[in-house]
Order: sequence, then structure tokens, then C-alpha cells
Amino acid sequence: MRVLLIHSDYIKFKAKKKAIKAAEKIEKPYGELENVLIAFIAVEKVDEKNPDSVVKQLIAELRKTVKKVDAESIALYPYAHLSSSLGSSSTARKILDKAYEELKDEFKTIKAPFGWYKSFELRCKGHPLSELSRTILPEGEEEVSEALKAEKRLKSHWYILDLDGRLIPVEKFNFKGHENLKKFADYEISKVRAVKEEPPHVKLMRSHELVDYEPGSDPGNLRWYPKGYLIKNLLEEHVSNIVAENGGMRVETPIMYSCDHPQLSRYLDRFPARQYTLKAGGREYFLRFAACFGQYLIKHDMTISYKNLPLKLYELSHYSFRYEQSGELVGLRRLRAFTMPDMHTLVRDMTQAKEEFLNQYGLSLRWMEDLGLDYEVGIRFVREFYEENREFAHELIKLVKKPALIEIWDERPFYFVMKFEFNFVDALNKASALSTVQIDIENTERFGITYVDEDGKEKHPLMLHASISGSIDRNVYALLENAYLEQQRGNKPMLPLWLSPTQVRLVPVSEEFNEFAQEIADELDKNRIRVDIDDRNETIGKKIREAEREWIPYILVLGEREKKSQKFKVRIRRSGEQRDMSLKELIREIKDKTGNLPFKPLPLSRFVSERPRFV
Repeated sequence: MRVLLIHSDYIKFKAKKKAIKAAEKIEKPYGELENVLIAFIAVEKVDEKNPDSVVKQLIAELRKTVKKVDAESIALYPYAHLSSSLGSSSTARKILDKAYEELKDEFKTIKAPFGWYKSFELRCKGHPLSELSRTILPEGEEEVSEALKAEKRLKSHWYILDLDGRLIPVEKFNFKGHENLKKFADYEISKVRAVKEEPPHVKLMRSHELVDYEPGSDPGNLRWYPKGYLIKNLLEEHVSNIVAENGGMRVETPIMYSCDHPQLSRYLDRFPARQYTLKAGGREYFLRFAACFGQYLIKHDMTISYKNLPLKLYELSHYSFRYEQSGELVGLRRLRAFTMPDMHTLVRDMTQAKEEFLNQYGLSLRWMEDLGLDYEVGIRFVREFYEENREFAHELIKLVKKPALIEIWDERPFYFVMKFEFNFVDALNKASALSTVQIDIENTERFGITYVDEDGKEKHPLMLHASISGSIDRNVYALLENAYLEQQRGNKPMLPLWLSPTQVRLVPVSEEFNEFAQEIADELDKNRIRVDIDDRNETIGKKIREAEREWIPYILVLGEREKKSQKFKVRIRRSGEQRDMSLKELIREIKDKTGNLPFKPLPLSRFVSERPRFV
């Protein structure tokens, strides 16, 4: 059921003519009330599953709102225009009649006749709670946004855009040499997101004590252990640095917003995501599914000149929430609570939008290179926009130097006219979007965001939505899945050096060399290298095997020879070789490979013997 509530000074209506054969018989064709809460109601198909539940919720909502706005009466007004998925007339009449019977003895209540064309007149009071919208669902039913419904109805046309700029229907493209692109295309076209078996990264995230399920919370809300939090934190810092270098101004906004806010409630229906909702103090709230809301409201209140454009606000949202379907919640790939770096850029016009899009596309390429991940490109267009911007689309393909999957819609179902995604294809041939940028042509007007042009006139800018990395949690998933795929190819699995929780493991041959190990560790630590010492009373072979199982990039065995010569036989995981190196040479190699990427100290005790087990 869709309900529009208006607190009005008065309402007057009069039935004019039957609109449907099933119109109810009426004795009195008109009605009138003052200081009235008007409930415009559309009964939907889903309400037929449990009409009594819908009536109960409707009455509770009306009772609560009448008291909140201090209205003296209630008008129930059937209004089919609120929904495109109307229930049967018999169900609608049953719900409206039952609600009327329940309310009439408690409040002064009238019901406008069902199935008639009516004239009506009202005067909205205009206070903050005078216009409210509500969606009521039968118990057990999930609220779904109009955008999600549109996504299900959406007719997509699928192509491959090749390096020569040719748009080739997917079924006619030769995927030889582009097998991963074929997997990505098959996954996207199928639109099947549920996971039937456990992805390899789940075992890895637990065995490496990075992240785990949290049985005390809702599924899709995870716990992060020290090593996993280190990786997550490094990724967060890196993407935040990239954005800051590119002029992004960092802000922080609330994680929950009122469902009563008119612009926000309408935006919920334009975004293809399921929401968490909660009630507090008699009001309904939703948990943000991106950092859009707070940034929109900040920009609405700003004074912006054309000289300020492009203008970029950025938030690292801890956390965003999406009520993903249960069959999709496995490991880190799709979560209900996640960390999303979110940047919104105001631009003057489409020319500037495309310039910024290219810039942010380049930043996303840099991100993927720093993670060492292979990816496939997906770009989605409204057809009219693609036809007008073919060269722009081709330019994107030339930058990545490989063909991309193109989805084209005949009409625009969402607020954007185009978006790109860099997608990682995992061991189960499931694709997950990481980096993404969208061109939004709708929301600056919806939220009253303006800038002052050279002529002194206020204008609505366009807006880019960008997540240079995509969800941080999903990046960890991709890194672990990538390590597994490398192992399947016969290579040693590992994380990028700058993200390895321990970069160097020192293995003293006996207790008498522990002090020497500490001296070496101090020197490495001074050079911002994460180093630990396996000081346990175990054999050297076992210590090395366990270091290998932990994917430690560099392993140094320390004994009398190393202490005297200050030369070390270094086990290098990536190449599989053992190489004689001085400490300076080792430090230089690590620094060359990590460059200016972020650094954090060791997340656990330096001594392996002192560490607890988390899993």
C-alpha cells in the first residue's frame, strides 16, 4: 500500500461520475472536514496476501500521525495514482471499509467513495510534518524501491565495444583471447546473483584470521580481526589519498535519515537498493546505502559559484547499509554493512562532466594497478546518450586497451545517463563491480542544488557519483579470490607487498639469536617495514612452513653465519627464489616495491609466541 498523508486546514470533495463498474453505491456524493489528516491511499497487489495486516498497520500509522500533527479528523481517500501495481477493487474496498469502521468511533472520519471520479479541494498547512509518504507492506513482505522494480522490468541490449570503436552484439563477438570477458558477459546477462557454493575467499579470510562472520548480528555484518583491519585501513587511506590529491574535500555525514524528508524519500525510489529501516521516537528512519544523502544536503546549503566548479565532496562512509537478499550473502563479496569511499562532483555542464569522468576513470585505473588485479570493463548507457557520445565511449575503451561489455537501455530507468564499472571475475565466475563513476542528470534539481553563473543567475549543475575503489570490503574479497586463482595457475598465492600484514618474518635458529633478531627487526621497523619474529620453540622447518602458509613475502633465517657476515639468504615468495642480500639491499627492494603507498605498523605483537588465535 502507498499512502500520502497531508495535514490540511480542510478538505472538500464531491463524487461526479463512476470510474469503474465496481464503483461503490453512495447515498451522499460529497464530504467535508476541517483540521484534517487526509490519507490518499493506493491498495497494491502485494496487499492481497494479507489485507488484515495492511489494515492494522494503516490504522496504527494514522493514529500516530493524527496525534503528532494535532489533527481533529481523518479523511480516507482512495487514490490509484500513487501506484502502478494496483490490487483488485474488492481488496481495496475491503481494506478501506475496514479501516473506516475501525477509525470512525475514535476520530471524526469520512471516506471518499471508491471507484468514482471526484473533484476535491484542500489547503495544506505547510508545516514540516504536513506532507508525509508511507509504504505499508503485509507482514513478511520486503519493501522494494521503484528503481529495483524498474530494474526487473528493464530491457537491456548487450554489446561488446571493441578497440576499433565497433559496437558488436554479444552473440556475434569472437571471445577468443577474451575468456574472462565472456564470463563477465554471461554473468551480467543472466542477472543471477545468488551463490550456490562457498567461494574460495571465505576459507582464506578465516584461515588467515582477517575477517569472519558475526553470529551476534544480522547476516552480512562482519567482524574484522587485527590483520584484516590493517589491510582494510591501508586500502581506506590509499583511496582517500587519491581523492585528496585530486581535489576532493572530505566531509562526514550521518548514517541515518528520516523517511519523512520529502526529497530523500523520493530518492529512495530512484536508487536500485534495498533499505534497512528502523523506528525511534515515533518516527521512521532509514540507514544510508551510500554517502549521497548527507552530501546532497550539504551542497543544498552551500553558496557555489561557477568558479568553484568542478566541486568535489568526499566521504569514507563507515558504514553504508543495503538489505541484500539472503542467498547473495556469502563472505565479503556482497554485504549488508560495508565501507564505501564516496565522492560527488558538481560540474557545470555535460562537457565538464565528461572531462571529470575521464579524470576519475584514470584514477580508477591507477587503483586497479596498485592492487594488481585483472578486471573487465562494463559501461552502461541510455541509448540516446550513447548515440550522441560514441567517440567518448570509444575513448574509454582505448584507455584500458581492451574491449568492454556495453549495456544499453532504450529509456532511462535511474537518475544517471551512463556509468562504468571495473569488475573482478572470481573463481566461481561471478563478477563484482569495484571502481565506478556515474553521470547524474536528475538529483541536483531534486535537492535544490544550484550554482551562480557568470551572468549572476542560479543554475542547476550536473553531478558525478564516484567510488574510485568501490566497497573496501569487496576489494579484500577480490584480493583473496585473486590469490586463489593464482594458486590454481601454479603460482604462489599472496597479497600485494604493501598490504601484507607481515612483510618480513625473522626466524632465529635458536633462542640465543633472538636478541640479534630484535636488532634486525628494529632496523626494519625504523624503515617502516612490518617485521615480526618467530621466537617459538619449534623446528626451523615448521617455522618456515607456517610462514609460507601465512603468505609472508620475505623470510630470513638467522644464525651464526648471518650474525657474522650480516648477509642473509632471503626466501622471496613472489619469485620462489632464495637470494643473498644485505639488510640495506632488502630494505631498498621493499621500499622500491611499496613506493609511496600507505604504511601502517604491525597489527599484532612482534613475537609470534605472544599472539592469540582468533579463529
